[in-house]
Amino acid sequence: MLRFWFKAAVVLWLAPECSGAAARLYTEDDPLVILSGSSLKPTVSNSSSAWLVQFYSSWCGHCIQYSSTWKTLALDVKDWHPAISVAVVDCAQEENFDVCKEYSIKFYPTFKYFQAHAAPSDTGTIYRGADRQIQSVRQLMVNILQNHTRRDWPDHCPPLEAYSSAELLSLLGQRSNHYTAIIIEDPASYVGREVILDLLQFSHVVVKRALSTDLPLLDALKITSSPSIYLLHPNGTHTLLHVEKRLRFFFSSLLRTLPGVQRRFKSEGASIGQMVAQPDKQSTEPWRDFNRSQVYTADLESALHYLLRVELATHNILKGEELKVFKDFVIVVAKLYPGGGSVVKLMETLSDWLLSLPLQQIPYQAILDLVDNKMRISGVFLGKELRWVSCQGSRAGLRGYPCSLWTLFHVLTVQHDAKPATLKNTGLESQAAPVLQVMRRYIRTFFGCELCGQHFEQAAAVSMDKVQNQEQQILWLWNQHNMVNYRLAGTLSDDPLFPKAPWPSPSLCPSCHEEKDGIHVWNQDNVLHFLRHHYGASNLSPKYSLTPPRLLAPPANPNPVHTGKPQEKQQGGGGEERKEEKRVRDGQQQPRPGLQAQKEEGRSEVPRRGGGGGGGAAAAVVPAGGGVWILGLDFNSVDMSLCVVLYICSCLFLMLLFFFFKVRSRRWRLKYSRLHV
Repeated sequence: MLRFWFKAAVVLWLAPECSGAAARLYTEDDPLVILSGSSLKPTVSNSSSAWLVQFYSSWCGHCIQYSSTWKTLALDVKDWHPAISVAVVDCAQEENFDVCKEYSIKFYPTFKYFQAHAAPSDTGTIYRGADRQIQSVRQLMVNILQNHTRRDWPDHCPPLEAYSSAELLSLLGQRSNHYTAIIIEDPASYVGREVILDLLQFSHVVVKRALSTDLPLLDALKITSSPSIYLLHPNGTHTLLHVEKRLRFFFSSLLRTLPGVQRRFKSEGASIGQMVAQPDKQSTEPWRDFNRSQVYTADLESALHYLLRVELATHNILKGEELKVFKDFVIVVAKLYPGGGSVVKLMETLSDWLLSLPLQQIPYQAILDLVDNKMRISGVFLGKELRWVSCQGSRAGLRGYPCSLWTLFHVLTVQHDAKPATLKNTGLESQAAPVLQVMRRYIRTFFGCELCGQHFEQAAAVSMDKVQNQEQQILWLWNQHNMVNYRLAGTLSDDPLFPKAPWPSPSLCPSCHEEKDGIHVWNQDNVLHFLRHHYGASNLSPKYSLTPPRLLAPPANPNPVHTGKPQEKQQGGGGEERKEEKRVRDGQQQPRPGLQAQKEEGRSEVPRRGGGGGGGAAAAVVPAGGGVWILGLDFNSVDMSLCVVLYICSCLFLMLLFFFFKVRSRRWRLKYSRLHV
């Protein structure tokens, strides 16, 4: 009896925690609608779309196990929701007790579907099928739509029945303002109807289906196998499309990437299913043609330009954790940025400079001066222009910097996989996924979109610590990028010209895509192979990149021909130095100490101003040869080296003097010592 009461107490103690876990079984981030006792009836009654609702209980073990399948289904049919939507109701919540009783829910999970324009008294129809796998439930959703009559047909659902050869052949050669895709399939196939619903939220394309039993149509279009897809272009031409794999995902992806096909967007405040087209405002920036199969260094350089000169500029002084995060980021880019060149030299110079300063805080202005190369270091350059290429958007404000930042870190993960020993002796080599950890800290500290940073931090907290090697690092970032694309698809930040979709597309990597039980799955081995090639150094295109300017050496001719501004007005104080040279030549005065030596070595220097009040970094300059100058005592690196050598020599000389007098004093004692009785 005592044991029985103890078990009962444990159950009662755990009950509130189970209830809390229930609320987290489905969240607002999942691609489905969470209904409650107060919202269920108003949502499904008189709705313009059909509904498939799962009534579950959070303490039901089978419901918990099935939740991942239901989320996958909701994601798979996310684009169908103007015609049919997926929802859940938790009957374990106290606020839902009455509505679950009203709808006669006795067992969990229970699946009910509601037709469009259902009456308020309609309590739905129970799905009693034993097979609750994704493909079967998806086909059930197609059947639900087709069971509607013309009177109660969902407002935004296109026709799903098969067209006849007479109806379709009459379209050949006709001009229109959209593409017409004809999918020829077997009578028992669902591919055509699923593709129609997949393209429901895309404009400038209409999908129709026909049956492979329609022999006149097959003969006219010269189709020998099914399923096949035949495309009628807006200009009246038509052709049979080649698809690598005759699968639903390949058909849908191919049609979504046709020129001019764009995703429609939900307007703010619009109910589910009410869609409006996004205004097509083209950007004033010049369009740059690009190859989707390549990565452009112009995007990477634009990302660093925006990061260093715009995003970092919001922090007047870097100190503490901010300074540590920035140093780690600079080290990773300096070590892993592919191709070398002026960008790598800039990041290496910046890294050496940051590591050589034993300061607790550094003003941003000092960093900016080095990024802008005011010291005129040979070979150091980062363009001051945003040149998006593969990250350009259809109008200003779309894609751009976030796209290029993703691309930059994809490249860094692949480079770390290709050269794992590069980060040795940097303090980052002990981490299993150093590039991801640096990316996580940077986004959390500096990335301007606060909500985006919170989403990334949540994802990183869940699974980033499970990454154990370079291959998993590449795949984790790819998978997370795709999850972000899934979440943002169809929102106002989605570019209609480049709709967010699973990447890589079937056209880029057909072997990356497979189907299992009717569901699209990734072949991760092939994905990894593709990512290594796509983001590898050999696939980087320098097209559209800004070339560094030449830093001209001082002219050897004492009387050069002037073609521009007077020398006294040139940037960097060069006019003052030339005045002094003239005075030296005329014998008017002797040069200042050290000035002539600097001129002979061909160095030019520009002071780096630190922050305002106390606590700022010491002002510094960098010679054209590449060393860092410390202006606190007007010393350069050569002077410091001489000081060190002089210090060592002085120590040795003092030690020799010490031992010399020590030995001499001992000899003197022995020579003049007297023996006493």
